[in-house]
Amino acid sequence: MLDRTESGSGEPLVFLHGYLTAGNLWRTTIERLEGRFRCVVPELPLGAHRNAVDADLSPPGLADLVVCFLDDIGLERATLIGNDTGGAIAQLVAARYPDRVERLVLTNCDALEVFPPRLFAYLKPTSYVPGAVWMLAQAMRIRAMRRLPIAYGKLTVTPLPHDLTDTWVEPIRRYRGIRRDLIAVTRGIHRKHTLAAAEQLRDFQRPVLFAWGAADTLFPLALAQRLAAMLPDARIEPIAGARTFVPHDAPDALADAIKRFVG
Repeated sequence: MLDRTESGSGEPLVFLHGYLTAGNLWRTTIERLEGRFRCVVPELPLGAHRNAVDADLSPPGLADLVVCFLDDIGLERATLIGNDTGGAIAQLVAARYPDRVERLVLTNCDALEVFPPRLFAYLKPTSYVPGAVWMLAQAMRIRAMRRLPIAYGKLTVTPLPHDLTDTWVEPIRRYRGIRRDLIAVTRGIHRKHTLAAAEQLRDFQRPVLFAWGAADTLFPLALAQRLAAMLPDARIEPIAGARTFVPHDAPDALADAIKRFVG
């Protein structure tokens, strides 16, 4: 079973984080929601997790892990809320297991042919070079390196606090099993998965909200508009002053959008 954090009570919301981040990305948004909802955050095996897993870590395999997680915590159906790679996984869950998704909330994330975004395309070939992931992981011990555009630098308007990114990079620096998991995830990333999910989502009858950071260049608003146009019941709520990590840049606006959508 995946590790998780949980707070609040009420209708369940399940938050999915992205590549080389952890569930604590959502912490300030959840503080604004836990008074009304049961907020559950699985720690996905995307490189910042603490315990290596023995599972299929391809995108469809990760979607299966989320469904198994719902089973483990006794949820037949829940609202899925995804960011970055977690948004791609949420799309695959909704496409493959539509009966398990009450609603879908996508913040800036991989979609259609953008999986991964061009800026991070270097990670996939790097994953095939022996020792390269270890070297990148050790470089991330230098906090200034994390604020480069090819790391976390272009993902937020407001710089990420160092104590937060410390928790994200420590596992891949220290543990071979975590690096092994991250390599498997990286090698599985391919646009064929998000393109196929988008086609399947044409038949997805549940409501979908795109709460999208309008200042993002990696996942621009036009990407959300294109995917939303393919779905039967979708709406877009641009969030000003936010890039990819909307939960960090604009937790108030994001929480308010979720409350309106779910409520």
